Amino acid sequence: MKLPFPLAEEPDEMSHETGRKLFAGEVDFLKGVVAMSGLPPDDRVEVCFAGRSNVGKSSLINAITGRKALARASNTPGRTQEINFFTLGDMGYLVDLPGYGFANAPLHIVEKWQALLKQYLSGRASLRRAFVLVDSRHGIKAVDEEIMTLLDKSAVTFQVVLTKADKIKPTQYDALLDQVRGKLAKHPAAYPELIMTSSEKGDGIATLRSIIAGIS
Repeated sequence: MKLPFPLAEEPDEMSHETGRKLFAGEVDFLKGVVAMSGLPPDDRVEVCFAGRSNVGKSSLINAITGRKALARASNTPGRTQEINFFTLGDMGYLVDLPGYGFANAPLHIVEKWQALLKQYLSGRASLRRAFVLVDSRHGIKAVDEEIMTLLDKSAVTFQVVLTKADKIKPTQYDALLDQVRGKLAKHPAAYPELIMTSSEKGDGIATLRSIIAGIS
């Protein structure tokens, strides 16, 4: 019996090279957006990264792009308050969404971020896939399910990327995957494949690159 939401397989040689070439080319910060009116034209494919504050989103973006400081990592949850657009050559956009689940941010800022997220996710025609990052140490939390439900309603396909896989013991993998698979079964927009990564160790980075390169 095939498990639902299997782990993505390592890319074959051709897919690996396609992904490597995409991110070996020019990857540049384009702009930070605080309102829908500031979005760049939706004239190319884009993928976005969403995740709770401190999930390791900036570190993962830096790892897949091979740039140490492209995305700004911060020790202060909720510091990234903009939708940040990065160009992948002329091929597309990689979009870094504001972190969510931040307990220390003022309520009016939280509400503003949430409104911007909802507008972007429900109204961006060129958005092909959202990568929802989930901390391997904690699994899917209620705040993660909120964004997943929003993606369901917006008919935006999303794929779960498990981060910080090096921070848990191999004996904990099965329990983690069971929890994640159980939660995802309720979400029709969930892409039926998981990616397990470690920005620190480099695990899953080539897989994620090849998946992004294959989206059109």
